[in-house]
Amino acid sequence: MALSQFLDALNALESSAVRAFGAAADEPALESARVEFLGAKSGQLKSVQKGLGALASADKPLAGKRFHEVKAAIEGAFQSAKDRLASLADEEASTDDGGPLDPTLPGTPFTLGRLHPITQTIEELTEIMGRLGFSLADGPEIEDEWHNFEALNIPFDHPARDPLDNFYVAAATLGEKPLLLRSQTSTVQIRVMEAAKPPIRVISLGRVYRPDEVDATHYPMFHQVEGLWVDRRVTMADLKSTLRLFATSYLGRDVHIRFRPSFFPFTEPSVEVDFQWGDGWVEFGGAGMVDPAVLTAVGYDAEEVTGFAFGLGIERLCMRRHQITDIRELFRNDVRFLRQF
Repeated sequence: MALSQFLDALNALESSAVRAFGAAADEPALESARVEFLGAKSGQLKSVQKGLGALASADKPLAGKRFHEVKAAIEGAFQSAKDRLASLADEEASTDDGGPLDPTLPGTPFTLGRLHPITQTIEELTEIMGRLGFSLADGPEIEDEWHNFEALNIPFDHPARDPLDNFYVAAATLGEKPLLLRSQTSTVQIRVMEAAKPPIRVISLGRVYRPDEVDATHYPMFHQVEGLWVDRRVTMADLKSTLRLFATSYLGRDVHIRFRPSFFPFTEPSVEVDFQWGDGWVEFGGAGMVDPAVLTAVGYDAEEVTGFAFGLGIERLCMRRHQITDIRELFRNDVRFLRQF
């Protein structure tokens, strides 16, 4: 398939979907349009997405960007239509409450809000890691490919760099290189090492973005806590001790964690870290010794210093702490749910 044909199909799909959602007059009509355009198995958006695989490699970055734009526009049109119908329903309900508003009646009591459970988790994790000697670092959510991939020893042909596995920002470039929403907080460790010399002991907590299918344990936007310690004679024993102290400080002394051998381009050796949940195990992040290639990329002498890094999912820690079984509950903004924390 030619790139122009694929883009024409996307444009036509966007126009049809926006028109259909705008014309939906009730909930059944809106749901029918949602299935037609956004259905997980047979929706038109899913069908058009399959055409990405038939494009030339050079055309895929531009096609991937446009696909994500159209997907966002269609999902936005669906949400707007949903909000419109909900507003109409509220208006109809307000006219059936038994009469006009009486301003002399007592008002609705003012209710104080509270911090979101993710925010509570971030603040507690920051305090725990501060006690272990880690200072706080931050970095941008819109990144260039150098910090998100190349400096982390992720080669150009690595699957993690596929346009379909990242959110590239349309019409935004740094020089001639495209920008994207960061897919990991490991970008911050590169920026910290570029700006400072060892010893370094920092953590970074923030949002990351990956176009994952939404289910009980995955969401396209989530939060990570990234840890980095670089100094002379830092070892794997330091990494394991730090993560065990971290886990028991947040989840309690009865929590069990395990380390499994794994592979990440930016650490060697690498491990997956799991914690026990009920009768099974749940992964809550990856870790390892910083690969010498990463140290060299930021100007360090890999013969003089070593270091470890880890990246843990904040939502999964929060879910384990509060026994939440569906990550989507954290993003629905249902006050009845959030009031529990």
